[in-house]
Amino acid sequence: MRFVVGSDHAGFPLKAPVIAELERLGHQVQDVGTFDDSPVDYPDYALAVGEAVARDEVNRGVLLCGSGIGACVAANKIPGVRAGTCHDTFSAHQGVEDDDMNVICMGARVIGPSLAVEIVRAFQAAVFSDAPRHRQRLQKVNDIEQRFARPTNEE
Repeated sequence: MRFVVGSDHAGFPLKAPVIAELERLGHQVQDVGTFDDSPVDYPDYALAVGEAVARDEVNRGVLLCGSGIGACVAANKIPGVRAGTCHDTFSAHQGVEDDDMNVICMGARVIGPSLAVEIVRAFQAAVFSDAPRHRQRLQKVNDIEQRFARPTNEE
């Protein structure tokens, strides 16, 4: 599987262990920054991760910030991104199985590296159930996204 990982300065401490675990599990990982703990803005990294996911350059994304919330809010503005903040393994796999979550967000000020690695393990192993009730709900989510999508210059 192909992953993209991005973090702001607050999420930076989780990035190396998360990337190392994904690579250990045999996945390809694209690192879109940040590359140190100098202050940066989380929306920039949410955009980089979200665009890679929305363009199908990767299968899934991982976003890391201080709380996991800001990056999640920003990523969900990108059509096609279904991001969720997860600080436990149940949410990480359930978000994929039921909601087809394709970006996981975590907060380095909330959890430590060991738990982040466990959560990423659950996220990468999960598969969308494709159950009719979940497909129907996902279609409703997609309908909402389309309803509020801004017209492009091509329209």
